[in-house]
Formats: sequence, structure tokens, C-alpha cells
Amino acid sequence: MAEVGVDITGQTLKMLTPQDSEASSVVITMGCGDVCPYFPGQRHEDWKLDDPAGQGIDAVRPIRDEIRDRVQALVEDLLPNR
Repeated sequence: MAEVGVDITGQTLKMLTPQDSEASSVVITMGCGDVCPYFPGQRHEDWKLDDPAGQGIDAVRPIRDEIRDRVQALVEDLLPNR
């Protein structure tokens, strides 16, 4: 992430709680499948991505870039006049 100017030192994985999900209008999970909390009326997407854990940098870069591209597309979809 430092390669693209994002400092994630000190960041840790946060599990999605039912309270977090319920308070959101859009929920994006990565590999959660049917086990994530779902509340009617919200948009829920589970992005299928390769797990970067234990992989070398050459395998992680495409995963990172795919997440970036998906986030950019999501922002454009949610805020089309941005």
C-alpha cells in the first residue's frame, strides 16, 4: 500500500458487526458470503477476491488494484455527479 501512497501501519482488521451493518445503506464485504448480517433495504455486495494473506507482492498488487478499481466504480455509482 505504501507503493501507492497509503499508510496502513497501525491498522487492523475490523469485523463487521450487526450494528455496523444495520447503520449502513451500502455494505461491501470481501469473501463473507451468506454468513454476514443482512438487513432489508440495504445494498449488499460480497466481492470475491483472492486472499492476499501469505502471498508475495507480485500476487498482492493485482488484488490491491482490483479493490481500488471496485471502490472507484462504487463511488461513481453512488455519487454520479461527483
